[in-house]
Amino acid sequence: MSGEFDLIRRYFTWPAHNAVLGVGDDAALLQPSPGQQLVVSADMLVAGRHFFADTDPVRLGHKALAVNLSDMAAMGATPRWAMLSLALPEVDEGWLGGFSQGFRALAEQHAVSLIGGDTTCGPLNLSIQIMGEVPPGQALRRDGAQAGDDLWVSGTLGDAAFALQSLLGKVRLTPVEASMLCLRLEQPQPRLALGTALRGLASAALDVSDGLAGDLRHLAHCSGLQAVVEVTTVPVSEVVQVLSPHPLYWQCVLAGGDDYELCFTAAPQHREALSALSRQLGLPLTRIGHMQAGNGVQWQEGGQPVDWELQGFDHFA
Repeated sequence: MSGEFDLIRRYFTWPAHNAVLGVGDDAALLQPSPGQQLVVSADMLVAGRHFFADTDPVRLGHKALAVNLSDMAAMGATPRWAMLSLALPEVDEGWLGGFSQGFRALAEQHAVSLIGGDTTCGPLNLSIQIMGEVPPGQALRRDGAQAGDDLWVSGTLGDAAFALQSLLGKVRLTPVEASMLCLRLEQPQPRLALGTALRGLASAALDVSDGLAGDLRHLAHCSGLQAVVEVTTVPVSEVVQVLSPHPLYWQCVLAGGDDYELCFTAAPQHREALSALSRQLGLPLTRIGHMQAGNGVQWQEGGQPVDWELQGFDHFA
């Protein structure tokens, strides 16, 4: 390749069906849908901090976009546009082809247009800005929970955290177990259909990216309440369930991060509707506790409080 602009043309320029003008000019031109509010978020993934440098580039391209789509799901938004900025230590055409393939496949699956970004030479770093739309007043926020609301989570927790511990040599898994859990770590599935379906049902929501312990603390703080979690009801996969005797079990399940499931609150009157939604989506939705007056997170095991100091992932801790 002759340089930066050839790189962009070859790997990151494709039709931007949702944009008036996409990649190739000084800026993109967008036309938001009439009567919709814009929803905007950004995430940065740094090699050695968020992912191993030798991660399969197809999976990395998928994950780079997926973690941003998860933010849209948490807001009940429909994603429309993405911008991608890359710092690359070198031009590796095999890596770029794989990364582009994984990114584009997920973008096309959810009708997201890549409309621009930037490239530079430097330590491997991926930065993405995602933009979507939501009807006014229907965005899912962190500050809407009410005392007495049920507390729910989608899918299962702990798979990605145990995969990471396995890659670090701290947990021993069979090849089949490692393959299953690494798929959750490296190719998370953003819960976009759930997010939009929760409009009018959920009172508050967020995605579980840094671990339930840390993320739920944010929701409780924003809503001015305490979250009470019965840990025996927190959903785990069959593989993780087998690992329950491991000393890292509760740390991985409740604070490990990289789950990209949705945690949300809803009034008890919506239990039947949420059960029906779970069946419709083919996605487990599990009631794990409730919200009450107070602050922070109270963990319970068998109905009895347990004094666990679980913090979740913190980039600067």
